[in-house]
Amino acid sequence: MLKKYQLLKVLLPLCSILILLSFSGCNSLPGDGGTSTITGKVFVDHYNGSGFLYESYYSGEVRVYIIYGDGTTFDNETKTSFDGSFQFNFLREGTYTLFSYSDCVGCEGGIEAHTQTVEITKNHQEVSIPDILIDKR
Repeated sequence: MLKKYQLLKVLLPLCSILILLSFSGCNSLPGDGGTSTITGKVFVDHYNGSGFLYESYYSGEVRVYIIYGDGTTFDNETKTSFDGSFQFNFLREGTYTLFSYSDCVGCEGGIEAHTQTVEITKNHQEVSIPDILIDKR
């Protein structure tokens, strides 16, 4: 028969592990591993060499980036479909920033990020954001 101190030596580490595991499931951060989706479209205003707008359209093959939570660099990216649509799947509850780069005269590097922030508040949610508007020059 095990003595009390031997029993405590066995049970104490097991209890500690169970407590830690129970807390880890309560505090999931934004990111992959969920059941929600963010969808949207990218709309382009295309300017000619003289700076005049000559066409506007939903554009395919535009990169869209997503930042999870309070991050400062993107966590994932996708390209728009032929109709300008994009989708990020399997997201958990939390705040997300989506952006695409726009040409910009006078900006450092000639581009600027056009961003939108959205929040997923529950599982199995599909959030559709307003169009991301970018310029092409």
